[in-house]
Amino acid sequence: MLSLEYIRQNKEKVIAAIKNKNRVADVDKILTFDDDRKEYIRQIQLLREERNKIAKQPFTEVTKKRGIELKTELKDKELKLATIEKELNTMVSFVPNVPLDEVPVGKDETGNQEIKKWGETPTFDFPAKDHIDLGLALDILDLERGTKVSGFRGYFLKNKGAILHMALLFYVFKKLTEKGYTPLIAPSIVKGFTLFGTAQFPWGEQEVYKLNDDDAYLAGTAEVPVTSYFSGEILKEEDLPKKFVAFSPCFRKEAGAYGKDTKGLYRVHEFWKIEQVIIGKNNLDEARKLHEELQQNSEEILQDLGLPYRVLLMCTGDMGEPQIKKYDIETWMPARKKYGETMSNSIMGEFQTRRLKIKYRKKDGTTEYCYSLNNTAMASPRTLIAVLENYQQKDGTITVPKVLQSYTGFDKISP
Repeated sequence: MLSLEYIRQNKEKVIAAIKNKNRVADVDKILTFDDDRKEYIRQIQLLREERNKIAKQPFTEVTKKRGIELKTELKDKELKLATIEKELNTMVSFVPNVPLDEVPVGKDETGNQEIKKWGETPTFDFPAKDHIDLGLALDILDLERGTKVSGFRGYFLKNKGAILHMALLFYVFKKLTEKGYTPLIAPSIVKGFTLFGTAQFPWGEQEVYKLNDDDAYLAGTAEVPVTSYFSGEILKEEDLPKKFVAFSPCFRKEAGAYGKDTKGLYRVHEFWKIEQVIIGKNNLDEARKLHEELQQNSEEILQDLGLPYRVLLMCTGDMGEPQIKKYDIETWMPARKKYGETMSNSIMGEFQTRRLKIKYRKKDGTTEYCYSLNNTAMASPRTLIAVLENYQQKDGTITVPKVLQSYTGFDKISP
């Protein structure tokens, strides 16, 4: 969330961000409400000062009468102030973050900029199969029974497919732990404040599963619980940055993807992720370095797996509301004959930490809001698709990437 002071001082930038991120918010109305809020605060303070002054005077009918009047006036103005503040907070919650200057302005994905490619896309001297045909032929995937027991987009991973899936996740989890990231198994059932705090709400509310219990939801990413880990706390400057690698099941309604990728494992309601989350100082230069560190981690993973990929600098219209800068990595998927999104890497600035009230105390005793960053290190079974399709062989087998063989215990999957 942006502060009112920032919105007031950077009005034109904020208006441009709202427009360029394809969102709707009325900045002039926000500032008018803020003016009203300040005026009510001023009036309430004057009334309280008068009340305190009267309390020190001798008790008379005059002071008694004025005391009753002050009590009524204060109650009325405090109620109006509370109403204004509630409405103001709601309006501000719909204002997206302001992108950095290097972020390209664009309406949608067509405005994204490709900044890097790695690896040679494979060519096959045989009719290549998609991950569905491969999975069925090798008996490592069951979509029919998955749909029967789970519904639309349900699936079972089976046999060596299940083992390969788990190997992918554990390999990444171990790799990042060895880089000094604190390993976490994060909860998927979260309270509403975590979704608002990470800015999944209000914009992405239609994507989130709500449980029957009061204030209970299923998170779509470990970013939600892990970024909220320090909510309401003041950290020590010398302890920053805090770096986490977190595993969690993830759940998304995919409400905005009606008719898209309806077959297979590319777009499903439940999946697993290894997420990188960093809570750092309120320092843009340091945040940029951490952002590149997260990016390097993700690229190393795909290079270790030998999967071709490309890196995109996301434009304003395709980067999301809380980000100030975002990279996406798309991995080559032969059956799609194009790259498919597998990883996202974002700097959020203090947008999330302001909502979650995460601060740190500086050496001079003052406090500031932290910066937060996050990156998808591994999302599977989406990345599993890339492994299956890129490593398929003419005889119908799938070769297991060398880096995973010590985790799987086998080097190929055969019919």
